[in-house]
Amino acid sequence: MTVLVSRLDTSSGEYGTRREAMLAKLAELEAEHAKAVAGGGQKYVERHRERGKLLPRERIELLVDPDSPFLELSPLAAWGTEYPVGASVVTGIGVIEGVECVVTASDPTVRGGASNPWTLRKTLRAADIALRNRMPYVNLVESGGADLPSQKDIFIPGGQVFRDLTRLSAEGIPTIALVFGNATAGGAYVPGLSDHVVMVRERAKVFLGGPPLVKMATGEESDDESLGGAEMHARASGLADHLAADEYDALRIGRRIVRRLNWREGGNVPASGYAAPLHDEDELLGIVPEDLKVPFDPREVLARVVDGSDFDEFKPLYGPSLVTGWASVHGHPVGVLANASGVLFGAESQKAAQFIQLANQSRTPLVFLQNTTGYMVGRDYEQSGIIKHGALMINAVANSTVPHITIVMGASYGAGNYGMCGRAYDPRFLFSWPSAKSAVMGPAQLAGVMSIVGRAAAQARGQVYDEEADAAMRAAVEAQIESESAAFFLSGRLYDDGVIDPRDTRTVLGLCLSAVTGAPDAGRAGYGVFRM
Repeated sequence: MTVLVSRLDTSSGEYGTRREAMLAKLAELEAEHAKAVAGGGQKYVERHRERGKLLPRERIELLVDPDSPFLELSPLAAWGTEYPVGASVVTGIGVIEGVECVVTASDPTVRGGASNPWTLRKTLRAADIALRNRMPYVNLVESGGADLPSQKDIFIPGGQVFRDLTRLSAEGIPTIALVFGNATAGGAYVPGLSDHVVMVRERAKVFLGGPPLVKMATGEESDDESLGGAEMHARASGLADHLAADEYDALRIGRRIVRRLNWREGGNVPASGYAAPLHDEDELLGIVPEDLKVPFDPREVLARVVDGSDFDEFKPLYGPSLVTGWASVHGHPVGVLANASGVLFGAESQKAAQFIQLANQSRTPLVFLQNTTGYMVGRDYEQSGIIKHGALMINAVANSTVPHITIVMGASYGAGNYGMCGRAYDPRFLFSWPSAKSAVMGPAQLAGVMSIVGRAAAQARGQVYDEEADAAMRAAVEAQIESESAAFFLSGRLYDDGVIDPRDTRTVLGLCLSAVTGAPDAGRAGYGVFRM
């Protein structure tokens, strides 16, 4: 039998404590998401509404199919920085006329929708998802261009936004721009480089230089409408393919464009008639301990995520601190690698490499469930070849050509982050639970290493080591690393695609697996299966 049997005791005090801790983190997450939804604040939202305009999420809701899910990406972008949470743009994946599309929407209530450095990173990530997964790319545009005080961090790398639009089109991936307001300066190139352009009458303003700049540069007197109005672009310049009467009309036209694309997704068709997990997803709240040094069984997570709680484990008796096996999620077959005790030893590394190769042979997407403290250190492990074994696993991950999706449930420290397909290894999608933490090592370990190095340096100089200063240093370093390794901090810097409620894991995985099937098979990796 391959159906998982849960041993989770939901009546225990331990379960209750873990659940309460997770609910507290989720309350914090909800509060931060509310900041992103609030945009520039009540004053600017009301001003926007007084102009008869829709908010970005309202535009998206009208654009996507009724009652279909919208997977918002990076809602915490810019968290912990000088810029507003959300980075003045909404990005995500939604279904339009039955077609999965990447959608971006400027938030004009935040500094007129101007782009800051985190807006840029978030926008580039959206374009990358569209390109790698061959998904039509729809831009809902109302932006004043670059946030000028931060231009030094935007101007040069920002050119990639326009390059990406041309690359998408060159690959035959449709790009669509619906212009609701300003698209000025560099922002004018978004409609300029899109395959299909819709502009709203008396609202859209698309020009390289506005009237003040034109006056300064040429002495010419002009007005917004004659310089870059929607009607001018529809009748004179030809930049607008469609002239919309209002925002609702623009969104209707946008849906009609997608319907006429005759878009066909590639990839495998998921199995129908799959069963839901046998165990309640709500119980996922009480699995991860507050202290991430305490291990937990990832099979308890799988029992509440995979179809029918059916998991066919591979090499269950070998390398037991890494769980590997086959399952399906919403009918999509997957191979799973999930950390158990957290530590990766030589056997686990070899097991992972073989399993990744098998998944590549069968062209099965891989799901990585991270909770790792990294590869084991120590004399015996070094002598037994932990470096080459870890390198073997990292090599297999790096050269795997099937889609990867990573969920960081708990710890993600050291090279374990790499071997379990962290952001640097380019998974198609990466999401975190609120309990996730990631750094070069744990806070106490990092502070301890610095203390040992400092103590050795003082001894070499023949100095007396300042124990009081050492204690203060360790406390400061631990606090810093604790803060910088937290899920919100990392998500704010786009090291994941969002922090999610553990109860939504199955849904998020299903949406991601559906998205990755749109791309053609990348072809087999350059090696056959071999034992190590």
